Amino acid sequence: MKKLLLAIIMLAAFTANAQYHLLYESFSDGSGDTSRTQVTVAGEQLRITSADPEETNPIPGIAKHITYIDFARDTAFYQLYYSQNEQYFTGVSLHSGNDYQFEKVEIVDGYRCKKYTTSLFSNRMEIWMTEDLKYHATPTTTFADLPGVLVKYTRNGNTTTRLASEKIERNVRNKKEPQPLVPENLGTYMKSRQLGYLEKEKLVITIPVFHDAQICFNPKLEKSRAIPFDTVLPYSNGTIILKRLNIKQLPAHYQLFAELTEQSNGDAYDRTGSIFVIPTSQKTNFLNALIDSVGVLPVFTDKNGEQYQGIKLEKNYTPLVELVRFFTPFGVKHFNQYRSLNDKEWEDAAYYKQDVSDLRQYLQGDVYIGAFIGNYDGGGHKISLDLKAYPESYEWKTGDENLWTLPLFNTCNVMEMSGQNYGKFFETDSLTVTFTVPEGLTSLRLRYLSTGHGGWDSGDEFVPKENVILIDGKPRFRHTPWRSDCGTFRTYNPASGNFWNGMSSSDYSRSGWCPGTATQPVYFDLTGLTPGEHTITIAIPQGQREGTYFSAWNVSGVLVGRR
Repeated sequence: MKKLLLAIIMLAAFTANAQYHLLYESFSDGSGDTSRTQVTVAGEQLRITSADPEETNPIPGIAKHITYIDFARDTAFYQLYYSQNEQYFTGVSLHSGNDYQFEKVEIVDGYRCKKYTTSLFSNRMEIWMTEDLKYHATPTTTFADLPGVLVKYTRNGNTTTRLASEKIERNVRNKKEPQPLVPENLGTYMKSRQLGYLEKEKLVITIPVFHDAQICFNPKLEKSRAIPFDTVLPYSNGTIILKRLNIKQLPAHYQLFAELTEQSNGDAYDRTGSIFVIPTSQKTNFLNALIDSVGVLPVFTDKNGEQYQGIKLEKNYTPLVELVRFFTPFGVKHFNQYRSLNDKEWEDAAYYKQDVSDLRQYLQGDVYIGAFIGNYDGGGHKISLDLKAYPESYEWKTGDENLWTLPLFNTCNVMEMSGQNYGKFFETDSLTVTFTVPEGLTSLRLRYLSTGHGGWDSGDEFVPKENVILIDGKPRFRHTPWRSDCGTFRTYNPASGNFWNGMSSSDYSRSGWCPGTATQPVYFDLTGLTPGEHTITIAIPQGQREGTYFSAWNVSGVLVGRR
């Protein structure tokens, strides 16, 4: 009897100062991928970490995720561990509020288990817990309020997490309680939502371009001939701002976005805006025009004898690469206090975000990025622009992404205030560009932007017009740019004119744009176009002039391919 009592006491001592190491495996049916989670148990505390191999060349901003559970305090702690000096955490209760249903007792992987079921976000969950191991462990806080050790759970019958192994470490000589797993200092406390936001933001590579920069009309502004790095400079009487940056090349698995905000700084009208890059590989380029005169650019002359400067690819000239075509709303922010809506609040700024990954070739190295808003106001507008790169892999992968691009045309007259003509030649003419397709392209597309302008009743802004794209003289694609959802953006347009019938000017449908929106590029597949010289022609049935009123079309096109 004494020997049995001694054995029980010894077992209790072993259990009290033991650490348990549990390995869990997670997999989906048919995927072939398995992830592993390590759970360490010491007394009433757990430490949960990934057991997968760490990346040998990780992307910047990755945190190590550590979850601590303290059953005595009924709390789970989620920690982001970046370095010894940079750690953040949040804490949540272990009471999940799940409505568990006990079904039956089953033997699973050799363990006697109680089976529970519940539903989480429309997913059916089946959970098997064993209480035979005499301690409490789980690889996820979701089921931490169930008693025992989690042996297995499935989601919708096709995703499984299971206990793969259990190891016990006992210290026979030291009969004291094990050292706590939860550190006294977990780092900086944050609310759960803030922690999630911080984690994602650290993974994003942000390239600041403009911050609260003014674009206005001011003929007294002097244009600079020298363009140093990281300096915002005004051109074309202040309606263009330009910045020169040195941008490091990103791996191909990063998606690249242009993120733009705009506020009125005095101008009440809806204006054409453009974010663009200036290619400078040719001796004659758009930078020359900004510094000297629009007259240095190659000229296209239409059948009426009018001239259009720098709008298409030439032997010694590459047109602007348009990243984003956007349109300011009617006076957002500056005019918010002048009018009110019965059931809505005015927005504080217009926000635009567009994927520009296809144009990343022009966003690395020595880069000139410009922003244009056509306006005649001394206060004008203020904008902020960032380039943001989002990873699609945890590993920093180097190497050539084999992207090939060729800018073909851009009729958006960003130097409007310096004499660059509007794209109004489609009334009597078309636009034809000769280009060469290199050998070895596996895909080829045309990235096409098109918006119609002419702001009176029968102007092309308000009349749908079919754009016909001809390749080598033969019609290949037909596209009618049109937005019929402009009323959706009413709260961005406090200065929009209101009419007797309940409509506002900003509500009306338009040719490929709305006040307060960005125009989405359309892609046309040219895969299979043989290597060699070809022509592309853009034909639009532009409306005729009425007195001093005229219509115009802003079209830009870039060929995008892969080798």
